Amino acid sequence: MRIPPLAPHFGGPESFSFNKEAQLLPIAGLVSAELKRQKDAKPEHEDGSADDSSTAPLKATTQRHHTHIVEIIANEAGAKPEDVVDFEILLYDTHQACVGGLLEEFIFSARLDNLNSTYCAVEALISSVSSKSALNEDSSVRLIACFDHEEIGSTSAQGANSNVLPSVIRRLSSLPSTNFSEADSEKSYEKAGEVDNSTAYEQTLASSFLISSDVAHSINPNYSSSYEPDHKPEMNKGPVIKINANQRYATNSPGVALLQEIAQKAAKAEQGDPDNVPLQLFVVRNDFRCGSTIGPMLSAALGARTLDLGNPILSMHSIRETGGAEDVRHLIRLFESFFEHYGVIGKAVLID
Repeated sequence: MRIPPLAPHFGGPESFSFNKEAQLLPIAGLVSAELKRQKDAKPEHEDGSADDSSTAPLKATTQRHHTHIVEIIANEAGAKPEDVVDFEILLYDTHQACVGGLLEEFIFSARLDNLNSTYCAVEALISSVSSKSALNEDSSVRLIACFDHEEIGSTSAQGANSNVLPSVIRRLSSLPSTNFSEADSEKSYEKAGEVDNSTAYEQTLASSFLISSDVAHSINPNYSSSYEPDHKPEMNKGPVIKINANQRYATNSPGVALLQEIAQKAAKAEQGDPDNVPLQLFVVRNDFRCGSTIGPMLSAALGARTLDLGNPILSMHSIRETGGAEDVRHLIRLFESFFEHYGVIGKAVLID
């Protein structure tokens, strides 16, 4: 399906503004083709009448939605159209990601914001525990949280503004302090009441550090004047630490100091990797509106130290975004180093 706009040179909106109710409807097919399909299809009843005998509280899905759409969904599920009670579908770009550029230095893909950070976090977490002895000397919990609905406010049962993450951390903090390699971790909750853990949750948050990772704005050479002169992040130059005095980002100086130490200890993933993970800084112009992330939201809810960071991309929020191919490896290395070294480095960063 496509959502075709009116061409700007044919009277279309030059400001790229649309009426969401009337001008963003996807075109899935032609009426003439659908009428022919219905004519060729066999009726469900011999007399060709529709089944209106249902006493369900709501109309059947085939009456509330286009019958062909319901048939496609039913076919994918291996069911009959009349058996489909309800469904949720989203319209999104299905083209596969690809690399491009003169030296294949770019990634062209839908939803780099924020599958880029999600992928890097998952890969880093898996890699950080690949060794059987990875957790032997580590007293910290390595955790990633991937939320839904960030672009529409995060207020949902599975969004960052829900109770999901605090609940998980509270349950983890109530576990007894023990080496799970010497105990049955599945039965650890049975021992949770043997010690006083009334403040375990608060103590856990006080010693924790949250990296809020959402993609950042790369310098766009066509609009270079839109960037603060000393803060023009470039693709393939490393993850971007985002700073905002109005707390649109949750970064502060101790967090920047900690992340630099983490970046210096990152292991090389390939032969040509730099000795440490390169980092960049970004501050939006004072006369520009600044976006935000879930970082400030979670920092306020948890009271945990937080830093906002992400890989730089172009065409953010467009149907096809552009990122740096090398930045994926940079971010994985940084996250893996964070998982492996935070337990030691985190204790060394003090605020006077």
